[in-house]
Amino acid sequence: MVMVEVAAERGKQASSRVSEAGAGWDCGEIGTYRALRPDKAGFSWFNPLTLWRSRNDVLAALFGDPSGKVRVRWMRAQRARGADPECRIDRADAPSFSFLLLGDPGEGDASQYATVPGILKIGQDTDFAVIASDVIYPAGAGNEYPDKFYRPYKDYKAPIYAIPGNHDWYDGLGGFMRVFCEAAPLKVQEEGFSLSPGGLRGLLWSRPERIDEKLLERARAMRPLPEQQAVQPGPYWFMESDNLVIVGIDTGIAGSLDREQGEWLRRVSAIPKPKLLITGKPIYARNQHKPCPIEGGGTVDDVVRDPANRYVAAIGGDIHNYQRYPVAVDGRVIQYIVAGGSGAFTHATHTIRKVTVGGVAEHDFRCYPLRGDSLSFYSRLYSRRLRMKWLYLRPAEAACIMREQIGNDPVRPITEEVRITRRMRWAARFLGAWPMPLRLPVGRVFHRWLSELSDWDTPPFFKSFLHISVTPTELRIRCFAATGCLAQEIDPPLEDEVRIPLT
Repeated sequence: MVMVEVAAERGKQASSRVSEAGAGWDCGEIGTYRALRPDKAGFSWFNPLTLWRSRNDVLAALFGDPSGKVRVRWMRAQRARGADPECRIDRADAPSFSFLLLGDPGEGDASQYATVPGILKIGQDTDFAVIASDVIYPAGAGNEYPDKFYRPYKDYKAPIYAIPGNHDWYDGLGGFMRVFCEAAPLKVQEEGFSLSPGGLRGLLWSRPERIDEKLLERARAMRPLPEQQAVQPGPYWFMESDNLVIVGIDTGIAGSLDREQGEWLRRVSAIPKPKLLITGKPIYARNQHKPCPIEGGGTVDDVVRDPANRYVAAIGGDIHNYQRYPVAVDGRVIQYIVAGGSGAFTHATHTIRKVTVGGVAEHDFRCYPLRGDSLSFYSRLYSRRLRMKWLYLRPAEAACIMREQIGNDPVRPITEEVRITRRMRWAARFLGAWPMPLRLPVGRVFHRWLSELSDWDTPPFFKSFLHISVTPTELRIRCFAATGCLAQEIDPPLEDEVRIPLT
């Protein structure tokens, strides 16, 4: 832990909150991550086949999400083969321990591998890691785990657990269950064709890919050490230590819990210890509250807010950036965190309006990348792809525009005089910094339908991961950045930190 403390102190002075160089804008030398990548090219979001393989997300939205029913079948099969019926992961951790949390990592491209050097440095003394949501893009296939899971984390010397995201469900969770639970494939149940929504879904639904067991065996040889091995009981689970219970839930494709998992969550939450929730979809994100419904009534956030359950934080993936909302609930504060920035393309933060959700004040809200950096990056991205130079906003210009829009002082000091022009305001409008009918795709529509347009393979990447430490009296959550630049590989920037008392 001493090494992490030293790195954190240096990281505070080298972050995007201090300088443009800390954000990766002045990337004098590219990092070493390029040597870690496989030689073959990864998938492309521009390929129509990629979108076709990911079609289950659209089908679930149109005709209903079947993942709850399939999850019940997976859990029935797991119990039949001897998995713990309460989904407990036994760990013999000391009263103090630490772990990494990686959100939505699995694209297998430069943006994922750019996080690896920082993960290995900051995480070298951690006891385990957890992947929160979307282990594998685009469709969770088991045959893509070699280059998107085993290879990038082959030198991480501790076990890795996971909860699935919507992309992991696009193959019926077959790849996830095979890798993390050592489960045999489920027998495919055909829905058949009818004119009902369920029948149409069954006709068009993407089927699981057959897993090449020899390929998977060779991939497992990349993480051969006994201390790297882990088998979890199912797609949802809990760990109980002396001072904290870590609860991981599976929110499927559409972001809900089946009745059986909901009942399990309520039972586990009754354990009389402080708790940390890890979920596939965040409860607070983009200045919105999404409490996550449970089949049969109630929501996940109802469980989290119940003072008897003693939740102190809830961390969710799915959104590819970092956000933190300290929400006051019945005289205490629960930290709601978005942490989906560990590999996939970065979602914009400049589209987040002045924060008011949950009673959170703007000055208490944290995000990475900073809104100004997000606006500047997207202006550069679109100015190059559309060959429209007038769209580009320098980081200082973008920060001043966000100050005008949000009404707060920029987090990073602006060291130059900036005069906001009409051209700059129109560029910001087209990029979503102001609400307007006609704008480039950077918001929710962009997230679902046009996400491929924001994928890039050159620094700065604005990726992040969490280092979480637990002592008898405190839960400490730190967000470290990965830009793809060598300077930030050597000293990973510390972008946010929160200390939560456990007593």
